Amino acid sequence: MKKSICLYFQVHQPTRLRLYRFFDIGKDSHYYDDFTNRTILKRIAEKCYLPMNELLLKAVKETKGKFKLAFSISGSALEQFDRYAPEVVESFRRLAETGSVEFLCETYNHSLASLASKDEFKHQVLKHKAAIEEHFGVTPKVFRNTELIYSDSIGCDVLGLGFKTMLTEGARHIMGWKSPNYVYNNDLNPKLKLLLRNYSLSDDIAFRFSSRGWQEWPLTVDKYLSWLKSSDGEIINLFMDYETFGEHQSADCGIFDFMAALPAAVIKDGDYEFVTPSRAATKHKSVGDLSVPEPISWADEERDLSAWLGNELQQDAFNKLYSLEEKLAAADDEALWTDYGHLQESDHFYYMCTKFFADGEVHSRMNPYSTPYEAFINYMNVLSDFMIRVDNAIEEKK
Repeated sequence: MKKSICLYFQVHQPTRLRLYRFFDIGKDSHYYDDFTNRTILKRIAEKCYLPMNELLLKAVKETKGKFKLAFSISGSALEQFDRYAPEVVESFRRLAETGSVEFLCETYNHSLASLASKDEFKHQVLKHKAAIEEHFGVTPKVFRNTELIYSDSIGCDVLGLGFKTMLTEGARHIMGWKSPNYVYNNDLNPKLKLLLRNYSLSDDIAFRFSSRGWQEWPLTVDKYLSWLKSSDGEIINLFMDYETFGEHQSADCGIFDFMAALPAAVIKDGDYEFVTPSRAATKHKSVGDLSVPEPISWADEERDLSAWLGNELQQDAFNKLYSLEEKLAAADDEALWTDYGHLQESDHFYYMCTKFFADGEVHSRMNPYSTPYEAFINYMNVLSDFMIRVDNAIEEKK
């Protein structure tokens, strides 16, 4: 039996907040920077989404469907595509129609709900599932939580929502001597299979490809194929941000040419075949339980939750937001629920991160604020207005 390569891309764009001042609280409840959201979305569509979708569609057709891959597209991204760049949705539909591209389920708002509220987590998962069905005519069978966040208990929650396969990170501190290049299962319930990201081979493309200081630069298809062939195990899971192509790694570094040549080279070599996550879970048996008592993610060196909840600012904002769930249920206002979803986007908490050293460059590159404290103050101003609206809505129902 041939070994497998499972290629997966995350597609997400946050709903960025406008500069919201203290004096806006109680007076102006439009929270979003529509101009920036539109400008960034259209730029990335032209630099990444549209050319990469065309490249991948061509690869699927030229290999007669042997090239397979998967996407998860957050509901926040889908909303912006519908609003600002409907041609992007159409290009993803063409990929869906090939039958070689799988679309995964995640939290609708790319949120941290799995850490805070089982009810809100379930709501967002089902809302995202419905959005994928509406946009692409397929029902997602595999789950990928926000930023690959996973623990034994989260896995059980996901299984309870009807998913039997889940993606997560092959984090060194939970793998120990084990290889990520096998299928594992949830430690508490073996019915949930786990596909683990090979972070080294994934990051060779996602982070190191254009780095001239990297001792392996330049990365060629032949070199990368030799690394794949020398890897142990049964399956190599290559998971990365889709914005790697054309946005994080510019087109002039050759990354599009690399990705255009890779599928045919792998298929011609014959040692590996491309599989979707669903196919991976049926093709490969689990080699054993994987114990993950505390949540992990694919973020930063620690592969934990510290990118979003590592300091008191983040924890304060997170706790205040999710403390509103009972009041929101009492208010039961559609506009409030919509804003609640957008305020849950993990990006807002990421912007408040105070990490430096190894991960500081990544955090600053993706942050519209000058400092984490500015991000916190802006978010809390918005949240203060939101809390007033929630209380007013409850009063109006009395």
